[in-house]
Amino acid sequence: MSRPLHRGVSGGGRFSGNGHEFCDGSQTKHKTEKEDVVKNRLSSDHTYLSIRFPFQFLFQDNSSSQHSLAENGFVSDAFSTGTLRSRHRLILLLLKFSLVVIVILALAGSFWWTISITSSSRGQIIGGYRRLQEQLVSDLQDIGELSIGSARLKELGYCSPESENFVPCSNVMENLASGFYEGEEYYHHCGHGLRQNCLVLPPVNYKLPLRWPTGRDVIWFANVKITAQEVLASGSLTKRMMMLDEEQISFRSASLMFDGVEDYSHQIAEMIGLRNESNFIHAGVRTILDIGCGYGSFGAHLFSKELLTMCIADYEASGSQVQLTLERGLPAMIGSFTSKQLPYPSLSFDMIHCARCGTDWDQKDGILLIEADRVLRPGGYFVWTSPLTNAQRSLRNKENQKKWNFVRNFAQNLCWDMLSQQDETVVWKKTTKIDCYASRKPGSGPSTCSKGNDVESPYYRPLQVCIGGTESRRWIPIEERATWPSRAKPNSKELAIYGLNSEDLAEDAVSWSSAVRNYWSLLSPLIFSDHPKRPGDEDPSPPYNMLRNVIDMNARFGGFNSALLEAGKSVWIMNVVPANGPNYLPLILDRGFVGVLHDWCEPFPTYPRTYDLVHGEGLLSLEIGQQRRCTLIDLFSEIDRLLRPEMGFVQGWVILRDTVFHIESARALTTQLKWDARVVEIESNSDEKLLVCQKPVFKRVAS
Repeated sequence: MSRPLHRGVSGGGRFSGNGHEFCDGSQTKHKTEKEDVVKNRLSSDHTYLSIRFPFQFLFQDNSSSQHSLAENGFVSDAFSTGTLRSRHRLILLLLKFSLVVIVILALAGSFWWTISITSSSRGQIIGGYRRLQEQLVSDLQDIGELSIGSARLKELGYCSPESENFVPCSNVMENLASGFYEGEEYYHHCGHGLRQNCLVLPPVNYKLPLRWPTGRDVIWFANVKITAQEVLASGSLTKRMMMLDEEQISFRSASLMFDGVEDYSHQIAEMIGLRNESNFIHAGVRTILDIGCGYGSFGAHLFSKELLTMCIADYEASGSQVQLTLERGLPAMIGSFTSKQLPYPSLSFDMIHCARCGTDWDQKDGILLIEADRVLRPGGYFVWTSPLTNAQRSLRNKENQKKWNFVRNFAQNLCWDMLSQQDETVVWKKTTKIDCYASRKPGSGPSTCSKGNDVESPYYRPLQVCIGGTESRRWIPIEERATWPSRAKPNSKELAIYGLNSEDLAEDAVSWSSAVRNYWSLLSPLIFSDHPKRPGDEDPSPPYNMLRNVIDMNARFGGFNSALLEAGKSVWIMNVVPANGPNYLPLILDRGFVGVLHDWCEPFPTYPRTYDLVHGEGLLSLEIGQQRRCTLIDLFSEIDRLLRPEMGFVQGWVILRDTVFHIESARALTTQLKWDARVVEIESNSDEKLLVCQKPVFKRVAS
């Protein structure tokens, strides 16, 4: 506030306690009025400051209140008498004391009102506070955008061309150089150097994958890192394939490979005692772990029989089994268990399949077979196809005969029953009776794990030499479980195993059913309207399935997966349970879905560009709400690596659902990823919002 300045006059005027007197007859009435204005404005300013900062008198020096304009060389001794000064001080003191009393009374009243309000009133207050918080975050966001103008947050740069198909923390040569060996070199090791956040560009000639189910049988050659020589050199049952031309690789049924897989799966069904592979479901088989899956042809064939096959294989710099399987729209992830347990719960799969998978089951005193037994459900099947199992060939080679005898005897000591042996294929059935382990001869096989050592959901723990899963309440033979699709809806008795009740799952199902409808309604104008035709495709019929590979980063009960299947969406979902959150992965797998434990501060074990849609409900609250060793931009750059780029609005989608605060915070970072992003209201009275993003395509120019 500006004040008029008055220069003192020689012989000058002064203020008396009784009023204004003039010592010089030449002074005018105008001068007196101006001095009154000065006095009044000084007094009002002081009073205003006392009201604005009611407690500042506690920290002021007494001399600070005795301001006069003489300090600035202007009016001297404005209050010359003690009476007016004392009265002024008394008034100020009373005002300050009154303000203190008012504040104390207000605080006391507020406290009494707070403890006396009803729970419903509390809800209204909390809701009002959250709305204020939402408005504050939005206002701060707008202010930030206005303040930086066109100078947005610094966008992430592009990764080097060598990262085109690279999986962070999986460089075998770097792991060996760091001292990892004996199988450890195949695991994720992320502590070698600082994390570099960058955007992985697709190959120069990258093309949109063909729509499912066409994309299951035909893929673009340029989208995967494999050479023609590697294709022709792959001679195993599930690797034989046919090149259509220079641009495509075909897995169509017209090839010998696919006919071979059909006959092969039919053979396995007969060895189990079934009429054909269509009866696997009736025998309790729904989920299969395919170790060293080739290019996923076994799982591709069984998918039509409502069987869900998870492919795992070691990281490969070129000709990757996992990359090609995912490109075909089938479940797969990088996985190795040469020294660590798989990130799956005990008793998770109905069948384990290994067809010339490259695993030496006889090595390390059978510890790999113990791990296979851990993830296999009671009554589940272990299928092994290998030249070692051929009796005639083994007799000619003493070393092979020794290996085969070890596996056969060790399987018996694991209480596996050999059902059949034909050609190179052997099928065992895991026992359904826990007392089988106690009935063995002493020292004839590995002991069962103690209760404290039988961890149901390990996260890359060292391999155990004891039989796991025997202490679990989930020890239920597959024949006694509900068959698919009834398995997806466990009853109250089954839910009690996981500490849940029917109401929990029913409420979750209703919520996700509504969410999926809203998601599809939101994306439909972009995905399904004026959709681009792909080469060789006819006009698609509803629902125009253009999304196939979906990853749910915080799956909870698997409700998103269940709702998508209920809605008839032809997708498969990788259900990820964060390692730092509540662990319902056993429930997810028991419902007949596939999933894995994962720490989101590390790269997910998959190749770049493997998912069409990334979904996360409550993920930001979970990850940001804890003291983590990674940042939100680390998480987002990993999501960008997982996503296929947008080409024609059909893929490359991110849907995050969280609190208003976390969504708005995340939205500010999307510019760094070059994503197209928008925040969507869920309901007018909801404390949550959606962040819907799409990853644009940026292609590297061919050199």
